[in-house]
Amino acid sequence: MKTLHGVLDTMRLENGAYLASTSQDYNYVWIRDIVYAVLPYLHSRCDRYEQAFYALFDLFRRYEWKLDIHTKQKPVFPFEHIHARYAKDLTEMPVPWGHVQNDSIGLFLWGVGEGVRVGKPMFRDAIDRAILQKIVNYLSCLEYWHCEDNGMWEENMEIHASSVGACVAGLKSVQLIAYVPDSLIENGLRTLSYLLPRESVSKETDLALLSLIYPYQLVTRNMAKRILADVTHQLERTYGVIRYKGDLYYNEHDREAEWCFGFPWLGMCYAVLGEDEMARAYWEKTQRICPPDGKVPELYIGGNRPNGNTPLAWSVAMTMILKRQVTKEQIPV
Repeated sequence: MKTLHGVLDTMRLENGAYLASTSQDYNYVWIRDIVYAVLPYLHSRCDRYEQAFYALFDLFRRYEWKLDIHTKQKPVFPFEHIHARYAKDLTEMPVPWGHVQNDSIGLFLWGVGEGVRVGKPMFRDAIDRAILQKIVNYLSCLEYWHCEDNGMWEENMEIHASSVGACVAGLKSVQLIAYVPDSLIENGLRTLSYLLPRESVSKETDLALLSLIYPYQLVTRNMAKRILADVTHQLERTYGVIRYKGDLYYNEHDREAEWCFGFPWLGMCYAVLGEDEMARAYWEKTQRICPPDGKVPELYIGGNRPNGNTPLAWSVAMTMILKRQVTKEQIPV
């Protein structure tokens, strides 16, 4: 665990945020990647979890004017939305990007609520609390439950179950610390009942759906089993899990890239269901693709060749989480 922790720390910035990777392509900060990167520390005595969220609160403070606008009128263009990717100093970059990523907003809310639930000091002052309420209002203004977005993989615009689910989970998580109308959650649940077990109109299943099981624990046991069956039967490969059939990212000879965090993610989903034997099986699969130096790649190309985004903070963090779950080894503080 110490090795993995050390690797993850190489991507931690002075402001408490995390780079997605030290690679040239991913030498940036994503809201989503930061939250997943600090999930290993949710139950740890160290302060990396809350420090990462303080960095995100600072980001939202800088662009509070944007929240103020879009709690009253819907954004039209992608750049008007809360951005998904930032420079190291947490400032927006003036380049076109698929910034309509509602799942990252829902994930942030969920992470704040979980931190409060386990007793972490998630708010520094009244401004942080006000920002949280404005983010809830932002999702309301977007009408997230039927808002097309770029989804977890930052690609085509459509309604994604994983994005709607993230918003539902986030809103439910902050109900006791912010004003969240019941209808705001009910509308999202209604969309999920229509979409699931599909990810979207265009995708029958998708790796992103695992988030509805872990970390959100949002779906019923029967739906979780259905999602797991679809992902394992259709998307699981030798060196990881493809995101969805026909994925063109690092596709080589019509072979989709195999994502490393897919194995520990599946393991944690089975752990949530109390299926410890399956969780251990996926820990064994994870160990087979984890390099001795702990620098877990983003993915493997063509079945057995890591791409340049090595290490990927998200991959390292998911490996740490499953390792703790299975081996009971504690995260260093």
